[in-house]
Amino acid sequence: MTDIEDVLARIDQDRDQTLTEFVRLLEIPSISSDPLGAAGIGEAAGWLKRKLSSMGFEARVVATEGHPLVLAHSRAEENDPGPRLLFYGHYDVQPVGDEDQWSHSPFEPKLVEEAGVTRIYARGASDSKSQLWSFIEALRCWREVQGRFPGQVTILLEGEEESGSASLPAFIEAYRSELACDVAFICDSDMWSPTQPAVTTQLKGLLHEKVTLFGPNPDLHSGYFGAVAVNPIRILSGLLAALHDSEGCVAIDGFYDNVKEIPADLRTQWQALSKEAHQLDSADLRGGLVEHGYTPLEAIWGRPTLDFNGITGGNQGPGERSVLPASASVRLSFRLVDGQDPADVREKFRHFIRARVPEGCRVEFEGSEGSRAVAMSPDNPFVQAVARGMEREWSTPTILKGSGGSIPLAEMFSDVLGIDCIVLGFILSSDAIHAPDEHYDTLRLHKGIRSWVRILDEVRTLRG
Repeated sequence: MTDIEDVLARIDQDRDQTLTEFVRLLEIPSISSDPLGAAGIGEAAGWLKRKLSSMGFEARVVATEGHPLVLAHSRAEENDPGPRLLFYGHYDVQPVGDEDQWSHSPFEPKLVEEAGVTRIYARGASDSKSQLWSFIEALRCWREVQGRFPGQVTILLEGEEESGSASLPAFIEAYRSELACDVAFICDSDMWSPTQPAVTTQLKGLLHEKVTLFGPNPDLHSGYFGAVAVNPIRILSGLLAALHDSEGCVAIDGFYDNVKEIPADLRTQWQALSKEAHQLDSADLRGGLVEHGYTPLEAIWGRPTLDFNGITGGNQGPGERSVLPASASVRLSFRLVDGQDPADVREKFRHFIRARVPEGCRVEFEGSEGSRAVAMSPDNPFVQAVARGMEREWSTPTILKGSGGSIPLAEMFSDVLGIDCIVLGFILSSDAIHAPDEHYDTLRLHKGIRSWVRILDEVRTLRG
């Protein structure tokens, strides 16, 4: 077996070629939420399929009811007897928004030297074409130098992550035998800082609800009826105010019944990280509430929340209209933690609201199925192997962190495939993802590829 230093040397040698191909991928306008984006999606899928085929994979584009996926398998004769590895990434990107707000055309990648750093500006440069490109190039160089892949490798590249992944659940169920693996790497996450890598071991579940409160009347003149008739906005506002207590805790009966406390050793780590939580610097937290007894990072990563995302009712126009509206509505989201079942939370929430709706009013609910939280033990051997690999490349300990966000894919992989999911990546909060002037620096691209080689070296001796 050739030493991995030879693989790293190949990565260094091919650095310009790697960047040139990455630029070509960024030029493809693969916007999944744009009705006119099908051509770009198809072009990107075909381009990636050809790339993987040229590397020795058996690759194909798989049609779905939505956008296509790219599915690739290494050939049995070219696999080392290591673990079965599944790599996930998504090649679709966000819409560009107002192009006038971009300093450079979003699909004409531009390399810019800024403060000693070379950055590439393009939509998808960070989220998330750089992330899939990093593991693809690491696998290419590994096979070219070693002659084999470091185990049985499957690659799944999605084309509609940025538009809701509607086709993904059915695909995973239908192709579960082809996706069988010992561990899945979800490559769409962030670093702790520009110089310190991270593995996300805690992902929150997500539940959306829409509540519409109807009064017994159509719109009424407030001068005639304001003192006597029910006002759905007032009633709904009171219901929303009752959902939290004075310390910011959710006041729904039984909401915390199944919540698992953050493990003591993890709390110690997160409390220390809270002292350097630079990610929070981008928002003014004055007026917010942190649950009593928890640091901000513990609250974000390890405690459940309920938030109001939008409220409407009555006069929304530019002029005055003194009206008691016939209805009012609100959209809410729950971020759930390990132990909470979305269906159970939904039922308790709806019971809370129904029990407080006054006589003469009625309420309607809408909501999707929701997803559960995913928690990985810090002692998981794959987590430890990934942490060791990244530490070797970045020469600093790997942070095991949580996330206030949700990746439903992790739950799908866990439920359908019965495997662990390792969530990692090299995105930074300063990359302007989903915003104008999205960018990624070329050094991080290079070190991300090298990091994957270190990780592969660590995991190739493991079994699921």
